[in-house]
Amino acid sequence: MNDVQVIEQNGKPAFYVVPAAIWESVRDAIEDAEDAMAASQALANDDGIRFPNEVMKDIISGASRLRAWRNYRGMTVQALAEAAGLSKAFVSQIESGKRTGTTDSLSKLARALGAPIGAIIATTD
Repeated sequence: MNDVQVIEQNGKPAFYVVPAAIWESVRDAIEDAEDAMAASQALANDDGIRFPNEVMKDIISGASRLRAWRNYRGMTVQALAEAAGLSKAFVSQIESGKRTGTTDSLSKLARALGAPIGAIIATTD
């Protein structure tokens, strides 16, 4: 640490000048600590729901979550409706946002898609 220069004002240390190698080492350690903290926070807030890449691409392109999962599973609206025991018109209205669906109907759709219900329900946060 002999390479650290101390600049004093009024007899007290006011600034420390360190060689670039030391600064880079400290900066890297701080960035690593920030990354570890962010990872810990992400794990603490993890809701357990995972989205396949194809589903996320579809959602980002403007598809509803339900439509994105249906597309991912390669199902038609008719096939999804039949698998969930719902009408094709009702499923189509939920996909388009014209209807929200009940907890029961959304649960049926999620089961038919093999997805957690939270993955097909749009959230505002």
